[in-house]
Amino acid sequence: MNEKLYYTITEVADMLGVNASLLRFWESEFDSLRPAKNKRGVRRYTADDIELLRRIHYLTRDCGYTLEGAREQLRTKPVDDPSQQLADTLRTLRTFLTDLKSQL
Repeated sequence: MNEKLYYTITEVADMLGVNASLLRFWESEFDSLRPAKNKRGVRRYTADDIELLRRIHYLTRDCGYTLEGAREQLRTKPVDDPSQQLADTLRTLRTFLTDLKSQL
């Protein structure tokens, strides 16, 4: 896959399967999530921003943490969580299979 330096909010929302409004809400709730903005104010997400969003998504949606609980987990838990990596792999596989199905 060809990696880009920056992704739009729509691209990131599609990657995670959530609405762009949820990403904007998470920006207001998590201080560590601050994507750069261009002169027009369009958010530009980096790979690190996307990784943080994936962790937030995993903690809030898959593990059932509240926003405060997710904040605490992000502060204390190491990044190399095997269950997070598995969830990311499965999410990527689901996206690939969905794209493949639409091409058939």
